[in-house]
Amino acid sequence: MTDLWVSLSVLVAVVLLSEATRRTAARLSPGAYWIYLLEAASTFQLCCCTHELKLLGETARLELPVGLALTYTVTLIHLITFRGASCNASGALESFCRGGSSFRAAFALIVCQFGAAVAAQFFAASVWSLGLSDIHLRHQRFGFRCFDPLGGTVLEAAAVELACGFIVQATAMHIHKLDEKLRAHFFAAVITALVYAGGSISGAVFNPVLAFSVQFPCSGHSYLEYCFIYWLGPVLGVASCILLFEKIIPFLSGKSTIGLDVPAAQKQKTQ
Repeated sequence: MTDLWVSLSVLVAVVLLSEATRRTAARLSPGAYWIYLLEAASTFQLCCCTHELKLLGETARLELPVGLALTYTVTLIHLITFRGASCNASGALESFCRGGSSFRAAFALIVCQFGAAVAAQFFAASVWSLGLSDIHLRHQRFGFRCFDPLGGTVLEAAAVELACGFIVQATAMHIHKLDEKLRAHFFAAVITALVYAGGSISGAVFNPVLAFSVQFPCSGHSYLEYCFIYWLGPVLGVASCILLFEKIIPFLSGKSTIGLDVPAAQKQKTQ
């Protein structure tokens, strides 16, 4: 139980640090650079919290209801505090493909996201090196090594990531139909369900940036295999979802695709 409270304290500290960074950035850089600082701070928060939750889930042997409740609560906090940041390279690519941002802006956004993901790795290792709990000490003795995160084959893991990417994108495209007060809760519930359903096979990350921070350092598979699973899988899931709902279904039903495009800005508000 002590391990759980220590991990919860780490999560709270990360959220408070990231929120302080976002508020400071809003005051000092209210212009065009604000979006990049927002993405960096929010991605850092996402990756740091996931590092701690993953370690807690793998070593503390939490009961299933406790683990799901933690996943839901932390996801909900992310959705509330991110202030429109996507923390996902797929979101930046979608915005560029839709014409919502230039290549330079999308590239800079992705660089900020991956930079924050790397910073989260160092921050997590620094916290674990303090030995605040038994699981931190145990992880330190293993040199902070991460072992094979897959519970299935490479193709099975890639299929799970693709399916998760598809479902998250579909949720983002249609969540505006719900009452605004329910959107964050519904999105958090969807993500929690996906983690429960696919976590044992691939980890259910469905985010290229998050996977780079959390899964790529793990042993067991090559870098290219991880790219195939955690980069190509979610991107294909997002692309196939957009193709289905904005092109194929309207074509089969004889409806125009005008007005079906979901602005990237609106999607980011739900992520």
